[in-house]
Amino acid sequence: MRTAIFGGSFNPIHNGHIQLARAFIDRLSLDRVLIVPTFVPPHKSGAKMADSGSRLEMCRIALENVPKIEVSDIEIRRGGASFTYLTLEELHALYPEDELFLITGADMFLSIEGWRNPETIFSLATICGVPRNDSDIGELMRHSERLRALGAKTEVFDAGIMTVSSTEVRRGVRSGGDISEL
Repeated sequence: MRTAIFGGSFNPIHNGHIQLARAFIDRLSLDRVLIVPTFVPPHKSGAKMADSGSRLEMCRIALENVPKIEVSDIEIRRGGASFTYLTLEELHALYPEDELFLITGADMFLSIEGWRNPETIFSLATICGVPRNDSDIGELMRHSERLRALGAKTEVFDAGIMTVSSTEVRRGVRSGGDISEL
């Protein structure tokens, strides 16, 4: 099977996340995308976060009727800081025959070689990057070449710019605005 891992804080999950997962299903002929809410995101320490159980439940509710997209509590069950290499090792052990893909936004794609144990990440999954805006695509393509020189398999995909962010959703909730389209 072809399985993608799409991790993040999902604080909260929004339509942009779902559209991105669906785009990757089509683009890479994926059998499934695992949405993996972090327990504690290492790059967002100190940020105001809903508790992990609430974020997990929001993901489950948002995705309960979306084909080929599943929610995994793998990082929440493990606890502690959510390091991608550990998640990939565990998923590889659970699904040894699966080809794994890791979906990242532009900022994460551009910094992945600085993550903990990047060589393990590179050996277990194809790293997929998506630009946040029109000017990101060239930078992502150049960085993709650098990652390949380090032994990574990469895919850069302009899936359309996500015009929604979790910050925007939280701001709308605080102000009492209509967030139904987000």
